[in-house]
Amino acid sequence: MAENAETKPNFFPEIGKVVDEAAKHPETEVVQAAADDDERAVQEIESLCMKCYQQGTTRLLLTSIPFFKEVIVMSFRCEHCGFQNNEIQSAGTIRPEGTVYTVRILSREDLNRQLVKSESCTVTIPEFELTIPPHRGQLTTVEGLLRDVATDLSGDQPLRRVENEAAYNKIQAIIDNIKAVLADNEDEEDDKDESGRVQRAADRDAPMKPFTVRLDDPAGNSFLEFVGSMADPKWNLRTYRRTRQQNVDLGLVAPDAEPEPTVVQEDQIGGGLEGENEEIYVFPGSCSSCGHKSDTYVKKVNIPYFKDILIMSVNCDLCGYRDNEVKSGAAISPKGRKITLKVEDKEDLSRDILKSESCGLAIPEIELVLQPGTLGGRFTTLEGILDQVYEELSAKVFNDAKTDDGAFEKFLSKLKAVKAAEHPFTLILDDPLANSYLQNLYAPDPDPNMTTEEYERTWEQNDDLGLNDMKVEGYEGDPNLPQNQTEQNTAEQKSEAPAS
Repeated sequence: MAENAETKPNFFPEIGKVVDEAAKHPETEVVQAAADDDERAVQEIESLCMKCYQQGTTRLLLTSIPFFKEVIVMSFRCEHCGFQNNEIQSAGTIRPEGTVYTVRILSREDLNRQLVKSESCTVTIPEFELTIPPHRGQLTTVEGLLRDVATDLSGDQPLRRVENEAAYNKIQAIIDNIKAVLADNEDEEDDKDESGRVQRAADRDAPMKPFTVRLDDPAGNSFLEFVGSMADPKWNLRTYRRTRQQNVDLGLVAPDAEPEPTVVQEDQIGGGLEGENEEIYVFPGSCSSCGHKSDTYVKKVNIPYFKDILIMSVNCDLCGYRDNEVKSGAAISPKGRKITLKVEDKEDLSRDILKSESCGLAIPEIELVLQPGTLGGRFTTLEGILDQVYEELSAKVFNDAKTDDGAFEKFLSKLKAVKAAEHPFTLILDDPLANSYLQNLYAPDPDPNMTTEEYERTWEQNDDLGLNDMKVEGYEGDPNLPQNQTEQNTAEQKSEAPAS
């Protein structure tokens, strides 16, 4: 078996090795040499040109991208009319989950990051208000993607200026932002590559506004390159479960297939724990993002060895907005609770965690402190809460902090190391209302890595929570009477009560 594994041909060599091999030989020699071998590096087939309807040539290259997967790079060229086209397709299977790659572009060196965009991928740049819908696959860089967008949008601008000036101004603003990032120096003489495309020298010293590139691919077949390792603070990967409509669009589910009942789709509300109350309540409402009708799902869940909670979820089918929140379903605890967990390995990252909106979170090893109210109420895993913390902080840090000498990037690198459990760290949950929970893997026995401490709330904490102003006695007065009259009647009732 070992010999067969060693002699098995590699149909998908790494793309770096293919480029190095092509650089050693002229293009004609590479193709000619490949034609004499059984394992052909570049496959050529005749194809119909959709411009002049003559026979052109499609070249196929099977290669693999490091830390990603196998892909097929296709290049078409027609010798009759000069039309050419490039495309990329995944050679692997569709992933069980969708992926979202996010990269913060802070300098022009980041424009050289490799980018794989599949035909099902949506690219967004929020700072430019730019969304590129799913289209043909593409293997390029961030800079190449921006140049293609600027070229495509500029083509019809003269016509838009006449027919729709408002659309012209909107699109022109996007083009200007892209050109400011590319900073092409038009004073220098243009260079042309082998294919005749104009290559302008970019002024790398010109100031650049930072922006974000986000790839959302339900099929999981897209990729954005990280620098060094996955601990790159500017790079982040998040996975998610596909919706039924996304499965239909990918051809995984028949359009006329009967959808699953709403009650079964507990992943929409973050459920999954068995409780006494399995019913899901639906409240009609409107989406806070687009304003259209969107239902709010509420479910009561009992967490073993803890208490009842209410999980609320909003999922807008029109704009895709999603939000989950957790509220306590029990009475206010008389004391606060502080939970301390010593995380030693990646298995601890799978612990369930309930962080209420009144809970603070801290990791002393990286000097991370989140005040109560940050992220709201969340019911997820420890890994999930750290992912949310990273996304929130990275978005704010890279947009707000410009001159910090790389301090925030170093902090985010430490946070990514914590996310991957590369070294032990301490997690502290401090909740004055004791509505937060961290799974005990040894329940009902004590967890050797976790300690729980109950404490008396201070007057300031009760005041912040509104407990000092809460009236639980003598509230039976007539609401139609003035406040002073109600208090007077209550005092008279107490004075007339017989002594016990």
